[in-house]
Amino acid sequence: MRRPVHGPRNVRVLVVRHGPAEERNPRRWPNDDDRPLTVKGVSQTRRAAKGLARVYPRVDRIATSAAVRAVKTAELLRETLGRPSRIEQWEELSAGRLAGPILERLRRSARTGQEIVLVGHEPTLAEFVGVALAGDGVPLVRLGKGGVACLEFPASVAPGAGRLVWLLTRKQLAGVHG
Repeated sequence: MRRPVHGPRNVRVLVVRHGPAEERNPRRWPNDDDRPLTVKGVSQTRRAAKGLARVYPRVDRIATSAAVRAVKTAELLRETLGRPSRIEQWEELSAGRLAGPILERLRRSARTGQEIVLVGHEPTLAEFVGVALAGDGVPLVRLGKGGVACLEFPASVAPGAGRLVWLLTRKQLAGVHG
């Protein structure tokens, strides 16, 4: 009897909520995906990225939603971490999406031993963590802007197969850099 394929083993995923962004303003940004990080948000995210680099220096891939604020967060992470050479845009990470397709994309595209950063939005990211840890899209954590959850999939990338390694706020990461 064949066992079902559940994806690669020993995959680590850093789930990152984008940094502090401008307030929603339909007149200024009719398409909310165009809303950028604030000037202060860029500075705070850069400090948090430096702290993350001290806690977690190795990253193989960075994937982000196409929203300007998420892309900028991903760029700041890449600059600070020094790799990878390009940032992938995943439609599955867009604001308002379901969490299950993120895990499915990860299962299909991750390779054994990879360290992957996913940059996106709440509540989708909290639901993704719920799917990864409990097999259900129940938000088990709340990621503040610039917050990071480190997940590990020791046996396979599948619903409920993940473990929470750590969870840090933007301010905690900035303090590591301190």
